[in-house]
Amino acid sequence: MIAYKTSKNAKILFVGINPHPGSYRRGVPFSNNKMFWYLLNRAGLLNEIESDLKSDESLKHIYDTKFLSKYGLNFVNLVDRPTIDVTKLTRGEEQAGIKRALDAIRTYKPKVVCFIGKIALNKFQGSRACDYGWQKDIGNARVYLMHFPIRGPASIRVRELREVNRASARPLRLQKAKR
Repeated sequence: MIAYKTSKNAKILFVGINPHPGSYRRGVPFSNNKMFWYLLNRAGLLNEIESDLKSDESLKHIYDTKFLSKYGLNFVNLVDRPTIDVTKLTRGEEQAGIKRALDAIRTYKPKVVCFIGKIALNKFQGSRACDYGWQKDIGNARVYLMHFPIRGPASIRVRELREVNRASARPLRLQKAKR
């Protein structure tokens, strides 16, 4: 089972749709295909040796001990049940996760909420009307929709994550004034 990492110390809350069975077994989001972790590292949200991200044991240690405390990153899924792909999810299964994500946003007040892929945002907002990039704020949190990390050019995802990282480093009033 994946333990969610949430705390008031976080600057970014990542919201995914649901875990892959391999990631679920490892207890680390996106550990079945580690591209998400490589992208975080290449974008500067992590500062790890890439070979440590390839090792299941090292990645679990990074997630358990540094993801939140050192890097200020939070993570939740909208659905806890692992599936090979999202077509196996049932309608409404995300409702508890939407509440969990909203509670995390209200309680922990991340500067940025980053949805990982359109399906996660579509399920969260109950609509398919969205484009990649900045979305409507939720409370005081800026909201960003990034491309799903596994398919497509890594350079696009690295650029998106750098933008999210820059926004999370700005004081809140500067974020609001610049928009």
